[in-house]
Amino acid sequence: MHAHLILKDGTVFRGRAPLGSGGSGEAVFTTSMAGYQEILTDPSFAGQMVCMTFPEQGIYGIHGSLGESDRPAATALLCRRITGTPDHAFAESDLGGWLKRQRVALMTELDTRALTQHLRDQGAQPGLIWTEGDGKLAAGMAKASQLPDMGGQALAAQVSCRSRYELPNEEARFRVAVLDGGIKASILKFLHQSGLHLEVFPWDAPASELCADRFDGIFLSNGPGDPAALPGMRKEIEGCIGRKPIFGICLGHQLLALALGGSTFKLKFGHRGANQPVLDLATGRIEITAQNHGFAVDEANLPPELEVTHRHLSDDTVEGLRHRALPIFSLQHHPEASPGPHDARGAFGRFIEMLEDSRK
Repeated sequence: MHAHLILKDGTVFRGRAPLGSGGSGEAVFTTSMAGYQEILTDPSFAGQMVCMTFPEQGIYGIHGSLGESDRPAATALLCRRITGTPDHAFAESDLGGWLKRQRVALMTELDTRALTQHLRDQGAQPGLIWTEGDGKLAAGMAKASQLPDMGGQALAAQVSCRSRYELPNEEARFRVAVLDGGIKASILKFLHQSGLHLEVFPWDAPASELCADRFDGIFLSNGPGDPAALPGMRKEIEGCIGRKPIFGICLGHQLLALALGGSTFKLKFGHRGANQPVLDLATGRIEITAQNHGFAVDEANLPPELEVTHRHLSDDTVEGLRHRALPIFSLQHHPEASPGPHDARGAFGRFIEMLEDSRK
């Protein structure tokens, strides 16, 4: 079925909607060459249509072990081509069939290079897939012009767990409270493998529960949307400051900065991909990191008690923070991912060391 991708600014791209349905969301691009299943199931992509810059998708099919959550969070996959017959002995499904069953929109035969250049130059923005069965193009353009921007959207409630659950570890030395704003399964996996007993709480859990006596520390997860649109989470995190060691990733990093008096802003097109260069200011080492975020911490408004520990080498934005006096640190990138392949995984060991120091 013929289709058009219509952006809010009125720009139109031609393509096809092979699943016969449209979709909408913020159009963003990722430079990852693989990992489409992990990307589509990453809760941080909630409310977004993902453009893959690598032209061929679906090459190795779908695997049950690769999902970052139990269902896709992205609203659509935008790509140049999709493989109908995956070339992998253990593939459980083809990508197109999986998308159809999961009711995720798909657009193919799209000029992804032109789309990526437009989003890079004009900024990530809302858009929709308008099929030939939806009516005249003018109607689609009028609808696209009314789509809400990502700024101001509080999406954590859509992807967070509904109730508290545990991931026990018989050999655990420490018990950690995890605040779930849309956590990836791989983050939980690495926290658990680091020797932690985890209790995962919904996004709206109060500080009194997160700071219960049984916990040695607190972890703040990644997640979608605008961190400034989550004043409730920020307030509860503020109530945890100084009571327990805290480690935050992505959304958790941004919320920590807000809770300590800082501010955030929306990046023009964000950082999404598995090849993002980050400088560790303490060691001078450059880490190749995986990232997925559209907002960043504003360094100009950081309180004096926070020190910048990492910087993105493409635009000099803040990639890491630490508190000068309290056992608190955070990263904007994802240390659990494997682009470097393991450049940033030391962050989990650092958290363990922090928990050990807090017991002394």
